Amino acid sequence: MFNPFKRKEPSDQDKRVPPGQYVTEKFPVLHYGTVPQYTNVEEQWDLRCWGELAEPVRFSFSEFRALPTVTIKTDIHCVTRWSKLDTVWEGVSFREFLRHIPPLKPSVRFVVAHSEQGYTANLPLDVLLDDDVLLAYKYDNQELTPEHGYPLRLLVPKKYFWKSAKWLRGLEFLDHDRLGFWERYGYNNNADPWREERYADD
Repeated sequence: MFNPFKRKEPSDQDKRVPPGQYVTEKFPVLHYGTVPQYTNVEEQWDLRCWGELAEPVRFSFSEFRALPTVTIKTDIHCVTRWSKLDTVWEGVSFREFLRHIPPLKPSVRFVVAHSEQGYTANLPLDVLLDDDVLLAYKYDNQELTPEHGYPLRLLVPKKYFWKSAKWLRGLEFLDHDRLGFWERYGYNNNADPWREERYADD
């Protein structure tokens, strides 16, 4: 017999969508500043690492692209309340990347991602060591578009998407936390979608 008061069991998709989010098939474009344009990416782009490591290091475009890659499928969640499921990304896993740079000092606890136009995003090192964290340059089997971060972006699926900094140019390894761009403007430093950690007072 039909019972209108029977509680509906959540679907598999519902279980994958954090509180306060809705699923979209689109891939909205949101960012601070203008979209960087590269007429010669080999000459105009590099990736630098510095801070609490044995010595600074720089990767040219071709050097970075020679590193081993992985492909992952994951859900992503934006603080503006959209979620996109089963997105496919390719790039260098953060853990793999650490094997190709000088050793980190034991004091390292945090990393600040530096992007074009002075944008920064801060994350604990242990978050970046998750299996699904990438330095990503392909989405859905295609090169990233300029609007989505070409030639390289950070991908941290377990955090709200502002932590997945576009147009990545550097990684600074620190023994202390330093707030990133949006965190200084009142966004939550932890940014866990499942806890709805959107703003600093949440």
